[in-house]
Amino acid sequence: MYFILGHFLLAKRNGIAVTEFSLGMGPRLLSTEKGGTRYSLKLFPIGGSCMMVGEDEDDDSEGSFNNASVWARISVVAAGPIFNFILAFVFAMIITSVVGYDPARVLQVTEGSPAAQAGLKEGDIIKEFQGRHISIGRDLDSYMTLHGLKDEEISLTYERDGKKHDIQFQANSESRYMLGFTYLSEGIPEITQVMLNSAMTKAGVMPGDIIREINGTAVADSQEIQAYLQEHPLDGTEITLGIERDGKVETISAIPQMTKHVDSGFIYNIYREKTNFLGVMKYSAVEVRYWVSTTVESLMMLIKGQFSVNDLSGPVGIIDVIGDSYEEAKSEGAMMVWMQMLYWAILLSANLGVMNLLPIPALDGGRLVFLLIESVRKKRLNPNVEGMIHFAGFVLLMMLMVFVMFNDFRRL
Repeated sequence: MYFILGHFLLAKRNGIAVTEFSLGMGPRLLSTEKGGTRYSLKLFPIGGSCMMVGEDEDDDSEGSFNNASVWARISVVAAGPIFNFILAFVFAMIITSVVGYDPARVLQVTEGSPAAQAGLKEGDIIKEFQGRHISIGRDLDSYMTLHGLKDEEISLTYERDGKKHDIQFQANSESRYMLGFTYLSEGIPEITQVMLNSAMTKAGVMPGDIIREINGTAVADSQEIQAYLQEHPLDGTEITLGIERDGKVETISAIPQMTKHVDSGFIYNIYREKTNFLGVMKYSAVEVRYWVSTTVESLMMLIKGQFSVNDLSGPVGIIDVIGDSYEEAKSEGAMMVWMQMLYWAILLSANLGVMNLLPIPALDGGRLVFLLIESVRKKRLNPNVEGMIHFAGFVLLMMLMVFVMFNDFRRL
């Protein structure tokens, strides 16, 4: 809804008449008119609208969208996505102020490993990994999840006592049957990461789930899982797991896959710690950058075929996951519930900002393409042609939304 506010404020700033500014969709619940603009609250709390005079018509009258300069129109269209990023930053400031950020600190280095021999030590802060800049632990976690490690030389830069050091070492690797997940090494066997396209991903397992049974054998902690797997090594035979989520245990089946396991030789931090005022400002921006870059990278993987449209989630799937997050955070108190909801608000705001900037007809990015072409040509493209292209884009987007919503219901 906030991107609508961006369009509205910039339209007013540039003298463009707004006939209606509404929050929500469907029939009006409340409505009032002021200064030639109708302000409405509608039934369904999804999206909103900012209807400007002449926006979708060949109207060049005074106060119309088309009568404004091309750069004024560009600012109005771009304001929507920009407001999404601003909102994400505000929410990130709240979270970072309360719970801090996650430094990419090395927590443990395997004794005698190539990483240890290369000089990496506990307490070092990772600044670069495989050529990718690392600001927070989740940067490294995202790389591991989306790309994983290959049997190759690892290059990283770490900081120790204010000085940076570059090292390279060969990762340890071996091929064996794996399910494709990691879990806490001590205490409750909570799953911390699920590898892309792994057996556990296909079985619907998610980070935060807890393993309670393996092939009918109850496991109370991570040590019992390790003991069971040492006694019963995975061999490609289907196994059953009792997975706890939201207090309920469900039995799932998974077939281990022969996988080349590459070990970096170190464990890194993904937990948050407090920081000062300057740190709050810095890492709030880093938080927004993290979600923007993750969204862009995921889109690139979708284009390359590493993800499929079946992996996309729409409003139904998102609401379901947010509900799961709420249930998990509820046991930790009201503060953690609020933090979890703000975390989702950052993710959604940053995602909407990126998606709206895509050069797809009917989206703000598609409109910006036409406006930028107009700024170069010094002449507007045929409004009818532009309108037909945007309409075709809108129809395709609606078809995609229906498909994604069907997938959401199917997964539920």
